[in-house]
Amino acid sequence: MKKRTPVPRLRVLHLHSSFDPGGKEMRAVQLINAFGPQVAHSIVSAVPGALGAARAIDPAIPVDYPEFPELTGKPFPRRLQELARAMIGFDLVLTYNWGAMDAVLAHTAFAEVLKLPPLIHHEDGFNQDEAVRLKWHRNLFRRIALFRAQRLVVPSQRLEHIARTAWKQPAAMVKRIPNGIAVFAYGRKPKPDVLPRVIKHPGELWLGTLAGLRAVKNLPRLVRAFAPLPEAWQLVILGEGPEREAIRAEAVRLGVGHRVHLPGHVAHPAQAMGLFDLFALSSDSEQFPISVVEAMASGLAIAAPRVGDIEAMVAGENCRFLSPPGDEAALSQALLALAEDADLRASIGKANRTRAEAEYDEAKMITAYRNLYAGALGRTAFP
Repeated sequence: MKKRTPVPRLRVLHLHSSFDPGGKEMRAVQLINAFGPQVAHSIVSAVPGALGAARAIDPAIPVDYPEFPELTGKPFPRRLQELARAMIGFDLVLTYNWGAMDAVLAHTAFAEVLKLPPLIHHEDGFNQDEAVRLKWHRNLFRRIALFRAQRLVVPSQRLEHIARTAWKQPAAMVKRIPNGIAVFAYGRKPKPDVLPRVIKHPGELWLGTLAGLRAVKNLPRLVRAFAPLPEAWQLVILGEGPEREAIRAEAVRLGVGHRVHLPGHVAHPAQAMGLFDLFALSSDSEQFPISVVEAMASGLAIAAPRVGDIEAMVAGENCRFLSPPGDEAALSQALLALAEDADLRASIGKANRTRAEAEYDEAKMITAYRNLYAGALGRTAFP
């Protein structure tokens, strides 16, 4: 009998602005796990040591974290050439957000001469420095850098519009793929002690959020909006990041420190979000936040600023509880109205769950990414 020659694994290089847990990082993990062990992944973070999302990768998946030229710095020719050379030997290069844009430019500059693999760039949103207004020089940089990229992927209608207008990308270049989750895994009531360092006691009601503790999420604003809620309400913020002390300090200043809890990152949100009675965001900028989809799948009503695609995401019944961006008083009023009416929370939560089931299940998203990556490689399937 003839021996079968093993099919070589595809090698994919991921260049991230950070690989600590967040929306884009956890989506990347979701896709890595879905593609299975037939694909080997090399993951690079522009922030040294920021690799916390790696904990959620299936141990059966071949993954490494190679030494790589720094992703940020001056875009001098020698440095760009070093970045480009480090891409040799891979089958596909995936780049993410502004923090990896120098690598995108390096690929454009040297793709032909070095015969580099195809590159697909992903944009998921902006940090605090572009939350209100885009920087013109970054818009120009992106236009130039993306010249040889295979495709630009965005999750939201707003980012699709920005890509077409501010970054001058042709329609055929931009691919919008909404984020998706395993909706069926959400909506169950977990044990009250499932979270580290905090237990849900009888009679308590939880306002919850899930976010990286970064300035753009403006979580001190959420603490202030939450403060007028009745004493039975607790604010539980799931996530990690540099703003932890600022959030804690604001809670103490307002005299609600005993009702504000920061248990840290939760690897499996589906196991925790069922403890929430109401969900909120307070961000200065969002695009298509996965946490909103997770809250919808958990059957929760949502109070949030009207940023990014949130208004288009939630059920129609939920829209009146979305506040103007930056309007802290309106956000607080929305929280109070929902906190005071359990039947209203339940009916909106049910409508959100129905919409999540219809629109945002992960199977649709994974298929879209498989087709996109296969097309970049000239294949009919990925992996």
